[in-house]
Amino acid sequence: MEVSRRAVLAGAFGSAVMAISGRAGAQSFPFKPNQRYPDPAVEILDPSFAKYRLYSSTVEQVATGMRWAEGPVYFPDKGYLLCSDIPNNRIMKYDEKDGSFTVFRSPSNYANGNTRDRQGRLVTCEHSVTRRITRTEKNGKITVLADKFEGKRLNAPNDIVVKSDDTIWFTDPTFGINGNWEGYKAKPEQETTNVYRIGTDGKLTAVITDLVNPNGLAFSPDEKKLYVIEWKGTPNRSIWSFDVNDDGSVGGKTKLIDAADQGALDGFRVDKDGNLWCGWGSNGALQSEPTDVGDRKVYQLKAKPEDLDGVKVFNSQGKPIGFIHLPERCPNLTFGGPRGNRLYMASSHSIYALYVEAEGAV
Repeated sequence: MEVSRRAVLAGAFGSAVMAISGRAGAQSFPFKPNQRYPDPAVEILDPSFAKYRLYSSTVEQVATGMRWAEGPVYFPDKGYLLCSDIPNNRIMKYDEKDGSFTVFRSPSNYANGNTRDRQGRLVTCEHSVTRRITRTEKNGKITVLADKFEGKRLNAPNDIVVKSDDTIWFTDPTFGINGNWEGYKAKPEQETTNVYRIGTDGKLTAVITDLVNPNGLAFSPDEKKLYVIEWKGTPNRSIWSFDVNDDGSVGGKTKLIDAADQGALDGFRVDKDGNLWCGWGSNGALQSEPTDVGDRKVYQLKAKPEDLDGVKVFNSQGKPIGFIHLPERCPNLTFGGPRGNRLYMASSHSIYALYVEAEGAV
């Protein structure tokens, strides 16, 4: 009887995944959650992380069917999550109330990062084609907030946050115009890849100009620090910490985290205690010498993606304290759920969720 019951449950789960992915299309993958508590996928790297792990919570796959999931943002008043599926040129919607996973916007101008402003409106980085920052008003109208700096087009807006003073901060690397996968290949017009600030008066200011392809960004809980991922320009991907001044400028650049173990930092969020929850995966670095695979010589990766895929958590001093293993690389994540303690992880083809004893700083 027990075997039959398990088979029925497994079949029901598989059918649910197929139904969800069927509405979304693209690439869907099955997922078998861990049956045992505590979930062995949630690793404690330092005793300080133990208080954030819920003993009876497990990693769940709530949606699948994307090519490259990015930019998750949660809307507490409506109980749904949006995330970008960049190569498919659309924004997807996961509804907590009925579990549906549907297309929210298509085309999306290859939207990447998304956030919520203090009035509960969607603010989006349109990664290619339009190469701009937009706000979706409550009536559905789209307002352009920025598309040029000093008379030249932006590169490819990537990730975005809104500060408590209503200023908007975003990164502008070249990923969306480097080729034809996440948009359309185009020549950059900006001489540098910057971090920008949009003031409440609409003025666009380049606050950081010396990072090579800045990616994810977030503020510390007190907003006195701005953390920014540099995708390239150092031996490894890094998170830099900057002091935020009262006038909106930044200074005091310090390296907080160095992904020295072949890890790839991308997007991240900060919780109320100041910990950084970082999307993690392989950076694709190859061994210096090939190995024999059958009758071929193959350059293998330096590290196994299955060992790196997931979310790595660091404290405010940059010390790794926890790791959440996932079956796919995780580019970005956000906190959501009715109580703000559900970690949503946009991971390549799927969205995974985990209840934790932590809440997002904003």
